[in-house]
Amino acid sequence: MKIKPLEDRVLVQRIEEKEVKKGGIIIPDTAKEKPQQAKVIELGTGRIDKDGKKIPFNVKKNDIVLIEKYGGNEIKIDGEEYIITKEEDILAVLEK
Repeated sequence: MKIKPLEDRVLVQRIEEKEVKKGGIIIPDTAKEKPQQAKVIELGTGRIDKDGKKIPFNVKKNDIVLIEKYGGNEIKIDGEEYIITKEEDILAVLEK
């Protein structure tokens, strides 16, 4: 199934952290915090300003971004978990 967010919404998928931390300690799933890194999967149709012009997105597909820990709406599509969030709720784009 394919999903296309509307307006200035962005579909992202959290990037899970590695299970083993430095020092070899394994963190159980129940004690893990939600990861803040996510990959941009799909962009919405775009927001329109008061003059009727489309405002371009600051992110693009496949960008790795930082999102709020508990922001957006979690959804499940074909067994995969995703988040739909507004672009303004994306905190930063990570660059290599």
